[in-house]
Amino acid sequence: MIVGRHAISGDILELTVSDGRIAAVRKLEGSNGEDLPWLAPGLVDLQVNGWGGHDFNRADIDEETVCAVAKGMREQGVRAFLPTVITASQEAICNALSVIAGARRKHAWLTGMIPGIHVEGPFISSQDGARGAHPRDHVREPSCDEFDQWQEASGNLVKLVTLCPATEGADAFIRHARAGGCLVSIGHSAADTTDIARAVQAGAGFSTHLGNGIASTLPRHPNLLWAQLANLNLQAMFIADGHHLDRETLTAMLRAKGVERSILVSDMVALAGMAPGRYRQPIGGDVELSADGRLSMVGMATLAGAATPLADGVALVASLEGFSLGDAVTMAAVNPARALGLETGLVEGAAADFIAFHWVPGDRHLRLCATVSGADFAASPKKTPGE
Repeated sequence: MIVGRHAISGDILELTVSDGRIAAVRKLEGSNGEDLPWLAPGLVDLQVNGWGGHDFNRADIDEETVCAVAKGMREQGVRAFLPTVITASQEAICNALSVIAGARRKHAWLTGMIPGIHVEGPFISSQDGARGAHPRDHVREPSCDEFDQWQEASGNLVKLVTLCPATEGADAFIRHARAGGCLVSIGHSAADTTDIARAVQAGAGFSTHLGNGIASTLPRHPNLLWAQLANLNLQAMFIADGHHLDRETLTAMLRAKGVERSILVSDMVALAGMAPGRYRQPIGGDVELSADGRLSMVGMATLAGAATPLADGVALVASLEGFSLGDAVTMAAVNPARALGLETGLVEGAAADFIAFHWVPGDRHLRLCATVSGADFAASPKKTPGE
């Protein structure tokens, strides 16, 4: 068993784990628990492009790529994530989807860790700024037939698609994807407020890395940021790495959207987890990774991707004025899990997928002391800290 403070409620809990599930939960009274670790559901990341030199978007993606990224996620306290495939040719996207699905079928432990796949593009804006680092040559209009081919290649694993709702055929595509059980998010967009309202009516329910993947200049109002922040039917994903959004902007956006409608993502690329230095990558060319996790074009201020683990995003948001550790954990563990239909609580009978960590206000990182995976326990029961 393990004893700690629930990061959301603050209660002191004693968790007993058996056969990969939480067998018992006991609330302990009479202790302030200041020296105990925090307990939280494992994090859930809806946008992971790669990690540790492994990239889901390389032409030579293989089983090793999938396993290596998944292991890296687990070590960071992420219990489930969506491998993210970006704009590319139809053949390349289907190949990546097939490889990810094949690895998942072969390795049982990947089943819980990879509940689905996020396809970010290719149905996005072709405009500079909004397109971001996605290759213009492969940007195209939404195709229901292509979506069906993705699902055939992946065994229906595509669970989230990011698109620009201003593209021709976007509304029909959204309805088609939603009918197949896939979530749809607005991103890399040059849409106006009417486009956004129409997309939400068609079934879009999310905003992808809101505040990024848009033009560098916008009308004061109305614009696509205000429209998405104001819409109660959209949950917004945010990259809380301190680089994609400065602290003031992130704070204001989170307040506008609210804790229950906000989701933290890492959007990490392959250079995440690598040593600081200069690298050359297929998308972005010569880039520099700084010690604080900023990944930018060499000699420029332009970002070349994200390289900060989701757990660090939790620590950052917990340090923002008006937000708590519980709020940050809700955004990074509970809300994304709920979006995917996964279990969300530390309750009796739930899968034993949780983390234990130390954190005090001012810390830039969560200091993980345990990552408990139900899949591990089911395969090979082992003791947890404090047992």
